[in-house]
Amino acid sequence: MSVARFLPVLLALAAALPAGAQNYPVKAVRLVAPFPPGGSVDVVGRLVAAKLTELLGQQVVVDNRSGASGNIGTEMVANSPPDGYTLIIQTIPLVANQFLLNRVPYDAMRDFAPVSLLTSSPSLITVHPSVPVRSVKELIALARAQPGVLNYSTAGVGTNPHIAGELFNLLAGLNIVAVHFKGGGPADLATIGGEVHMTFGNVSQQVGYLNSGRLRALAVTSLKRSPALPNLPTAAEAGLPGYEFVTWHGILAPKATPRPIVLLLNEQLKKVLTVPGQAQMWQERGLDVIASSPEEFAAHLDAEQKKWGRVIKERGIKAE
Repeated sequence: MSVARFLPVLLALAAALPAGAQNYPVKAVRLVAPFPPGGSVDVVGRLVAAKLTELLGQQVVVDNRSGASGNIGTEMVANSPPDGYTLIIQTIPLVANQFLLNRVPYDAMRDFAPVSLLTSSPSLITVHPSVPVRSVKELIALARAQPGVLNYSTAGVGTNPHIAGELFNLLAGLNIVAVHFKGGGPADLATIGGEVHMTFGNVSQQVGYLNSGRLRALAVTSLKRSPALPNLPTAAEAGLPGYEFVTWHGILAPKATPRPIVLLLNEQLKKVLTVPGQAQMWQERGLDVIASSPEEFAAHLDAEQKKWGRVIKERGIKAE
């Protein structure tokens, strides 16, 4: 079948694209990570950015704009020009913050164009090596014997470690005190340095600390064991039935970003995540590849917003 036959249609479609979308990208793309370096959002963002740079032919730069449990960077992207040159990588706080904080300067469902749900991964229940426990059962027993004495680090109010920790407290009937830091990296370092007793960091950011002996893992927070740490039991197996916490990472653009740009980015991200030979790299970091369509990501955000809104209200989790 002759290509020439369809040339007028193709030209018409190209002409219909918004100005600036036809040759996208023609300059560097900024991927905002609204948390400090070292956390799972930053880790996944940098892995994706490096590969996306190769495919797009333009530099994809990770820009850490942290603060206010991710709200500062997220608001900045929501208010950025919808031209595909400013994107954000986010996780559960995108939809959970509104239920925890008095004011959230964006609407997760109305102010963004979902591009792709990238990966999902569980967290780990980890302690400083000096804490005299080697299992979840022993941790629960110690916390019950010393109520209010043990503490855990979070990446900020309403962040993944905070929610994971409070769910642990509620299901186990404990009072392990949350100590908030500015990001997952600082939260991990506080536990490694002995400032706090434990944390609930993502597998992707903590594997190296486990291998070096700077943290001791007690359990993984998913219902199934992680391929990255197959000998580590789940929290449910290890003494807390029903406990589950799994996070996700996704990329979004400002709401009015042209559809052709969203689809181009989605296509390239799928290549980044599913290219032959990459599966082991993601698996070793405890990340399960999803590589969704924009519509699937939008549906996921809606479901997550309803899920965490219900859990936070029912469990009485507050941003104190």
